[in-house]
Amino acid sequence: MTETANAPAISSFVALGDSFTEGMSDRLPDGTYRGWADLLAARLAARDPGFRYANLAVRGKLIGQIAAEQVDLAAAMGADLVTLVGGLNDTLRPKCDMGRVRGLLEESVAKLAPNCGQLVLMRSPGRRGPVLERYRSRMEQLFSCIDELAAEHGAVVVDLYSAETLSDPRMWAEDRLHLTGEGHRRVAEAVWQRLGHPAESDWRTPLEPTPVPSWTTRRRADAAFAREYLLPWIGRRLTGRSSGDGRAPKRPELASLACEDTP
Repeated sequence: MTETANAPAISSFVALGDSFTEGMSDRLPDGTYRGWADLLAARLAARDPGFRYANLAVRGKLIGQIAAEQVDLAAAMGADLVTLVGGLNDTLRPKCDMGRVRGLLEESVAKLAPNCGQLVLMRSPGRRGPVLERYRSRMEQLFSCIDELAAEHGAVVVDLYSAETLSDPRMWAEDRLHLTGEGHRRVAEAVWQRLGHPAESDWRTPLEPTPVPSWTTRRRADAAFAREYLLPWIGRRLTGRSSGDGRAPKRPELASLACEDTP
């Protein structure tokens, strides 16, 4: 395997988390989701014909579910690279016990770090707007915890939260909760660089300026968002359901990434 001077040898990768790591809303023609983790895996596979990849992430999962359903499984795989992104769904709930979130993150990182070559944590991106401002305090508590855990356990942190370009609403899908394909591509590049690989692009480059939509266009978009995404989301919260209920991970086993599987 060809290696760069600063990049570790990675022949196996396990991704844990929720919809962000599952790949929503980077939709492929067949209706499935790709996302930054699949894009990163494809790059790593191109460097090692024996590369193996698992993606245990499932949309809607809270940190307690990630800890219970994904962490032990991932730790047992002993991969060269593990990414853990979780807790953000918890911060968006009306009643969020940040102490419990912190405890579950501590428990998860303590299990994963000794059982993989490199653990990667993230400060997740946020879409600029009123929702981000409402939950900013909780999010920043979460990210402070992540920074502390990384320092304690030798994990790497990818800071997407501070990247202005990823807060641009144009990087977010119509549901306003998930990145577009371009957003996921930039996240993959950010992780790639943080692992020590040479840059293939500048993932922080702002999008080109575009005309501001009219007031009428914005209000129509708000109405469509509320009807198609916000109200169903509220309905799930009120009934205790999740978009990930009954859904299995898309790559539950650490297996070879065949050519036909690469994005």
